[in-house]
Amino acid sequence: MSAADVEAIVSRVTGKPSIELDSLEGLSARGFQVSFESHAKAILNIDFPEALHELDGVLRTFTVPIEVLVGSGGGETKLTQNLRRRFAELGWVKHNFEISKLIDGVQRESVSHEVDHVRTLAAGKVAMEIEWNNKDPFFDRDLENFKRLHADAAISVGVIITRGASLQKGTHALVRRFAEEREIGSYDDLVKFDVRPTARQMRLVRLRMERVGSMFADAWTDQFVSDKYGPSTTHWRKLEDRILRGVGNPCPLLLIGIPERAVTFGSADPLENATQVARFDESIVTDHQTDEES
Repeated sequence: MSAADVEAIVSRVTGKPSIELDSLEGLSARGFQVSFESHAKAILNIDFPEALHELDGVLRTFTVPIEVLVGSGGGETKLTQNLRRRFAELGWVKHNFEISKLIDGVQRESVSHEVDHVRTLAAGKVAMEIEWNNKDPFFDRDLENFKRLHADAAISVGVIITRGASLQKGTHALVRRFAEEREIGSYDDLVKFDVRPTARQMRLVRLRMERVGSMFADAWTDQFVSDKYGPSTTHWRKLEDRILRGVGNPCPLLLIGIPERAVTFGSADPLENATQVARFDESIVTDHQTDEES
């Protein structure tokens, strides 16, 4: 029986629209890492096709301008806020789960779990966290939250989006290319890219230049990448390690890693690059104003 036949049967039995059985195949073709754990693929395809299509739609058009990647804080806030806004527009909103234990009608215990993105559909809820550049213990928090919420039947699937293995491995080369193409020769050249180093970071770059005779671009790239995107931050390998240890099990999980090819360098026109980065800023401002109004 072909996939199309199975798809047609599922549509007739469930009364739901026909869907592509592996609707994230397009993301895999674009270099995204996609991993389904504990039957999450079957659950999402059968009960939550809308959620899968929304994830696919947002991520397949998601790009990371190199100027945002190297901006203050490693671009963490701008990137996560941009993704949050796009998902929020589709109904993936922050939700605080309140779970209470009653004995003879008297509340004895109450626990709350806040999740940044929850999609509520007819079949239930899908919870999602975006871990672009936090400390890796955040994975433990997210996975344990998903495990508890799933055990209490509060969610059906947990989703985590993070930096993929290719992006983690290729970040140094990407930042070095940025420094070369933008002719970065000092911190003065980085001001327009919203790079605001601490005194410690500036001292480390200076020491590296003095000790090994590195050019500024090389010394700054080494220090920046190790400081902002080091091995103890949230990325695919750290997430995979926890899955192999059984953290979060048996909650069904969808794990997505953003690839290196998502990073864009734009054109040689500084004005066009500035416009591209401004779209991120505008998204954040719009999202903030919406929050205030609500």
